[in-house]
Amino acid sequence: MQPAHMYDSTATMFSPDGRIYQVEYAREAVKRGSTALGLQFKDGVILMLDRRATSAMVEPRSIEKLFKIDSHIGCATSGLIADARVLVSKARVDAQTNRTQYGEPVGVAFLVKELSDLLQSYTQNGGVRPFGCALLIAGVDSSGHPRLFETDPSGAVVAYKASAIGAGRSASFEVLEAEYREGLDLRAAAALAWKALNRALEGGAKPESLDVAVVDRTSGYRRLTLDEVRALVPSS
Repeated sequence: MQPAHMYDSTATMFSPDGRIYQVEYAREAVKRGSTALGLQFKDGVILMLDRRATSAMVEPRSIEKLFKIDSHIGCATSGLIADARVLVSKARVDAQTNRTQYGEPVGVAFLVKELSDLLQSYTQNGGVRPFGCALLIAGVDSSGHPRLFETDPSGAVVAYKASAIGAGRSASFEVLEAEYREGLDLRAAAALAWKALNRALEGGAKPESLDVAVVDRTSGYRRLTLDEVRALVPSS
């Protein structure tokens, strides 16, 4: 039997206990990323994340972790942002291709499946590594039903009512599991997301350091201004 370290040099080899170490390393990259949350509410989905700069020399506006994919779909990411941009570009092309070929917006679940297929392919081919990021993909389907999906570097996808990714996932999930209820309005969903994120940041969340986007039935994807964020979450 080969030593354990021989199994972590490629994403295409299982260890004797059924693990793919490169995928697990990619998940560690996600765990080291900033915390992002997504919650369904009765009219759509809210995405909220912390984008505080790691240095006072960094221009905060240059930190982009929220992305618009189509008029009715957006996503938040944690982990390696450069990897996430590749996936976002792929998703945007797929969304526009669907509009061109079929004359209608792409289905949220279909788009997520296409991305998951790409993610999974990077665990089966030599000369590549898994994507070191996770995405929270939010959208509204053709029937007006809000959808929220979480991707994993392995290619696995799970649909959630509320979820969190990044360094504060465990702490955030404790709040979400205890207090999330279906049928929340936007203000209640934003307050719960703020509470969960503040728990993950140990009370250090500030409206000025948040990025917030909403995807709903009437307006599609829109990124909230700082004034809108301040109106939805407490300042202390």
